[in-house]
Amino acid sequence: MQRAARKGGTKPVLRWLAGRTSATVFLMNSAGTPAHPPHAALGDAERGLALRGARELAERRLGSVAIDQDGLTCIVLPLDGSRGAAAPLLAAVVSRPAPPELPLLLADATSVLSLSWLAEHTRRKQRRLRIAEAGTREAVLHLLLNGHTSAARQIAGALRPALPSMVRVYVIEGPPRVRGQLVRELNDVADGAWIVPCPVYADHLFMLAPGDDAPAPVWPPELAAACVIGESSAVPLRETATGYAQAFHALAAARGRPERQASFAASPDLALTIGPAAAAWAEAFLLPIRTHRTRRAQDPDSAELLATAASWLSFSSRATSHLNIHRNTLSARLTCIQELLGLDLHRLAGQAALALALRTIAAGFPPPPEGDAAGAGEPLPNLDELLLLPRVGVWAQQQFRPVTEPDVPACIAETLTTWLRLDARIGPTATALSISTSAVRKRLTRSEALLRRSLLRSPSAVHDQWLALRALNLAEPSEVPRHFAGLSGSA
Repeated sequence: MQRAARKGGTKPVLRWLAGRTSATVFLMNSAGTPAHPPHAALGDAERGLALRGARELAERRLGSVAIDQDGLTCIVLPLDGSRGAAAPLLAAVVSRPAPPELPLLLADATSVLSLSWLAEHTRRKQRRLRIAEAGTREAVLHLLLNGHTSAARQIAGALRPALPSMVRVYVIEGPPRVRGQLVRELNDVADGAWIVPCPVYADHLFMLAPGDDAPAPVWPPELAAACVIGESSAVPLRETATGYAQAFHALAAARGRPERQASFAASPDLALTIGPAAAAWAEAFLLPIRTHRTRRAQDPDSAELLATAASWLSFSSRATSHLNIHRNTLSARLTCIQELLGLDLHRLAGQAALALALRTIAAGFPPPPEGDAAGAGEPLPNLDELLLLPRVGVWAQQQFRPVTEPDVPACIAETLTTWLRLDARIGPTATALSISTSAVRKRLTRSEALLRRSLLRSPSAVHDQWLALRALNLAEPSEVPRHFAGLSGSA
């Protein structure tokens, strides 16, 4: 019996008792519901007899009960529990005459089963607590990624460590089967960090570490060898979503490096490059959503539509996991957004415009001064007019410079620009270039390494690259350096 308990706990002990006595042996609660069902299904007579034994044990407050009825013998004994844990009852039902050693064996088994059951109960309780804490941490992550910083802080207050004001985001890519082990290893080396399994990608871990002069984590050798790691710049907690996108882009660069680690290579943001004029354009662009009023209580309001748009632009179809909504709900919301804005979100042009508008609003530009174009009744510039600004042209050249360097094969930039013009579709790009789809992916992967940006997996830099290409196409040929001339065309 002791050997059976050491091998596997409660179930092997019950199986050993059943084999030794030819009885049906099981654990049940005071209501007669099996806590550890027997190997063979209970008949109605056996179940009724066990329930009667449990009832008599409770009513008469006995140490054990033995009942003979209809050719059956039932013995019921209580197990020892602990504070806050109601232990089950040990029951055995056997055809009469019962083996003479049965009562003694069951009595001896109660101590072993009490310890086994309590250990298993404790493990189950700890597992439920871990699941509950993981769910809470994932909820905090969702709130941070959706910009609800105050709510995230309130929920995180019950957990440790506290959320820092400045953070660095790490995205760690590794085999899903060892994700639990990676979390434990990271908790040992990343003091003060929040580590959460990514709700979008099964092979990613999300780590939120203090960003104020905190020492860089020292990765365990096993983790560094098995994983790819992308690191963001230090960002305010309210900009966790920006940090996540940065870490994801760094991850794309890290995949092509021997050390399998990379930090985000900062570049100017287009919204900040354009300046306040972008804010006026974005306000007008998003006005149909901001003024949207729902017809039914279950319809999404303007805030939900804006959050859905931002999530879909970042995660594509995986926005269902990010937002915890059904794919039909996502589709319906995207249809509503398209109708309100008059966009075709199947095309990169519509996606890029919406992405820029959302990013511009998030940048928090101050309101335009009185007497500006909007206040004076002059028409607001459209997106193409903003992209024609000289400083935007300089920004666009910076976006493509890594793939147009002399030592980079011309086919890399050609594949990237063709892919952008064909709405980031691999198949049509392969057809247009008369190459295989795998060759397109390989060239785009090379572009990712050169640009230090993710292109093939969301969050992607595809919208910025499309806007940069559009700006280069709109510019006068005399304003575009010679080595960018091959990028011209219609975007």
